[in-house]
Amino acid sequence: MQTNVNAQRDRETLTALNRDFTASVQKGDVKRLDEIFADDQKGDVKRLDEIFADDFMCSTPDGSLLDKAEYLKLVAQPVTISGLVTEDVRIRLLGDFAIIHARFNSRFADGKQRRGRYTDNYARRDGTWVAVSAHYHLDHRDG
Repeated sequence: MQTNVNAQRDRETLTALNRDFTASVQKGDVKRLDEIFADDQKGDVKRLDEIFADDFMCSTPDGSLLDKAEYLKLVAQPVTISGLVTEDVRIRLLGDFAIIHARFNSRFADGKQRRGRYTDNYARRDGTWVAVSAHYHLDHRDG
């Protein structure tokens, strides 16, 4: 059974992982100072590689299901969004499994503001929280 102290520590860890995951996708708004790379126009693949489990999978708005290598390759491409902000972040702890639900807002390369939601799933493996899956979609009303 998880104590309140352990649960709070897990929530803090997962909050930091969520922040790093989101920042790494956009690389530029919020950065970990010890992980700044010379090219700020690409996602932070190094940090995502640390956050993701080897068997990580991500489903995207176009219906693709990407494994870890495919997603890291996608994030390594030049960033086409700006102003990425997360809100309404909800962390659900279920023992050694956690689900993060959140809303995001960003501006795409076409200049349009886009909103959506994401769900990230984490598992504690060998004492470390790692992302095992992610799913995100865009709100239909945003095109």
